[in-house]
Amino acid sequence: MGKTLIPPEPQDVQEVALREALEERYLAYALSTIMHRALPDARDGLKPVHRRILYGMRLLRLDPSSPFKKSAKIVGDVMGGFHPHGDQAIYDALVRLAQDFSSRYPLVDGQGNFGNIDGDNPAAMRYTESRLTDVARLLLEGLDEDAVEFRPSYDGSDKEPTVLPGGFPNLLANGAQGIAVGMATAIPPHNAAELCDAALHLIAKPATKTQGLLRYVKGPDFPTGGIVVDGQESIAEAYNTGRGAFRVRAKWHQEDGARGTWHIVVTEIPWLVQKSRLIERIAELLNEKKLHLVGDIRDESAEDIRIVIEPKSKNVDPEVLMETLFKQTDLESRIPLNLNVLVKGRVPKVLGLAECLREWLDHLRDVLVRRSNHRKNQIEHRLEVLGGYLIAYLNLDKVIKIIRTEDEPKPVLIRTFKLTDLQADSILNMRLRNLRKLEEMEIRGEDKNLRTELKGIKAVLASEEEQWKKVSEQVKKVRDLFGPKTPLGKRRTQFANAPEHDLATLEEAFVEREPITVVVSDKGWVRTLKGHVEDLSNLTFKTDDRLGISFFAETTSKLLLLGTHGRFYTLDAQKLPGGRGHGDPIRSFIDLEGDANIVSLFVNTGGRKFLIASHDGQGFVVNEDDCVGNTRKGKQVMNVTMPNEVAAIATVEGDTVAVIGENRKMLIFPLEQVPEMARGRGVRLQRYKDGGLSDVTTFTAKEGLTWRDSAGREFSASWKELSDWRGNRADAGRLPPKGFPKSNKFGKTIG
Repeated sequence: MGKTLIPPEPQDVQEVALREALEERYLAYALSTIMHRALPDARDGLKPVHRRILYGMRLLRLDPSSPFKKSAKIVGDVMGGFHPHGDQAIYDALVRLAQDFSSRYPLVDGQGNFGNIDGDNPAAMRYTESRLTDVARLLLEGLDEDAVEFRPSYDGSDKEPTVLPGGFPNLLANGAQGIAVGMATAIPPHNAAELCDAALHLIAKPATKTQGLLRYVKGPDFPTGGIVVDGQESIAEAYNTGRGAFRVRAKWHQEDGARGTWHIVVTEIPWLVQKSRLIERIAELLNEKKLHLVGDIRDESAEDIRIVIEPKSKNVDPEVLMETLFKQTDLESRIPLNLNVLVKGRVPKVLGLAECLREWLDHLRDVLVRRSNHRKNQIEHRLEVLGGYLIAYLNLDKVIKIIRTEDEPKPVLIRTFKLTDLQADSILNMRLRNLRKLEEMEIRGEDKNLRTELKGIKAVLASEEEQWKKVSEQVKKVRDLFGPKTPLGKRRTQFANAPEHDLATLEEAFVEREPITVVVSDKGWVRTLKGHVEDLSNLTFKTDDRLGISFFAETTSKLLLLGTHGRFYTLDAQKLPGGRGHGDPIRSFIDLEGDANIVSLFVNTGGRKFLIASHDGQGFVVNEDDCVGNTRKGKQVMNVTMPNEVAAIATVEGDTVAVIGENRKMLIFPLEQVPEMARGRGVRLQRYKDGGLSDVTTFTAKEGLTWRDSAGREFSASWKELSDWRGNRADAGRLPPKGFPKSNKFGKTIG
């Protein structure tokens, strides 16, 4: 028989509200992510992992002039001593610091395969080697001189810097990307020489706002080059607020071939875009027949980028071809700016450009004061020691006698020569070889030099103006090191305005031009058929529905729809459904009000004039271009109030108007009696006792009036034969000529 296990009595169990526990733990996690992982410090522009990598490499003495060491050794030391997280995470961070296509000013000099702009992975850390660059050396300079505070490492066995001395404007020069909890940062790289110029201006005129610094900092400077196509206003707004984005385009030029042919060569692509993925995307669009101007694409890159794009025809406009690629691919990229950083290493805050530079300059001054105090203490210590040495030389025999005869010489020396504890120790620790004749002169010389240096340091510490003078000298040295004439400092990203192109031309470039037939049913279901289909007798419609309107168009056509409530709508032919079905309701493409119906649908060709008329006989002439509305809500052109509605529309062709009412009375009058308007109710065209207007048309008097019956047969009447119906606008008219259709329609459609 098995024994029954009795659960132990719970001891010291505390009840905690779940909400409070979650809030406390999530807040701790959020703060940890913000402070120790995602956001860079405003002073040195580094996150903890990068700071620890650089510090770890410095401890390994990996200066720019020293031999390389295996990356695995660096990662191991950093992980063991300072950063107890995954080795792969540390190596990924180290790799990014070494990639000259990711970092504008690489902090790590890498040897071996550190990945490439195609997006290929770097070699494993056991194969690659690293050392620091001159930029990293500037960031670390002064660590041994108490430049910054140190804190215990995670296990308390060592110490690490809370921030680096940061003698380089790293935050803006190299940028940063990071996603924390509830906040993120996105800082693109900038040109170090420009930042230094702006910083020098800020030192000279501390009250300068961001706007005043934009004459120096034109915008981002990406390691991969490219062209920023934003206007000055949007760039200024981004730097003022610390939030915004930059539109960056690939750099390209046209190369001519034989017999008038040409191709486009892309030599620079936007930052952080993987070249192989970009080419794959363009190839996909080519296969899907979405790039109708592009014939082929190939990658001819070696050390430099060279992407060759062949046009489909030599008659294609290269500017328009590139605009289609910019719209559909990463050849144009939107790079965000979110200057969210840790101010003083503690408070997350979104800063403007001037505030960012001010944080860096204030840090440089703090570092200068700390280093100066450290040097001052060193000098004072050394001067005290030298003072003791001098006393020993002046009384050498007596000092030797005391040391030889006394059991405890130290207190006797202190008492005899009025020495300090430090001076007595220094004399006792002095080597015999130092007792040379020349030593006294050397001590006096060193003493004099140190006192001169100390005087200078005290002058700097006593004057804020002198401190800023020193900081200014430091910034000027950085500017000289990375000036616009140096290979690393030369600006890579250019600025330009995006060329303005006709939107219609661009949209047409996205669509292959093919003939189609547009079919609209009586109940408003629309579809397109491939080609120009004359015979529509085989078309099927939903129950109780039939053919309403049909006409020929092309996939690139824009269509105009007039509703009975006087609104015009614009439709893209390419967006209408094709295939064998019944199509889709036209109301799914536009906001056609529930009680409104379709008066007419036709291809918008532009430049024509229409005569539109309402049921109560009002009408006016309107220009076709005034009817185009680019939103789903359309554009109100004819003002009608229910139950009145728009009844007819006709293209203006000629000099005379013919109008017929539901009472079957027709009137003909000069077109000049009808005003041209962009919007309104219009004027009376025909007077009715009962019913309203049925149809309207225009014609040239000399050629006479033509109409079609329901079977499509054409009839006509000469100007002389029409004398009985000629009159003035707003007359009642009389019954139409013999043979006029019973439908009271002229049978004409808008072409």
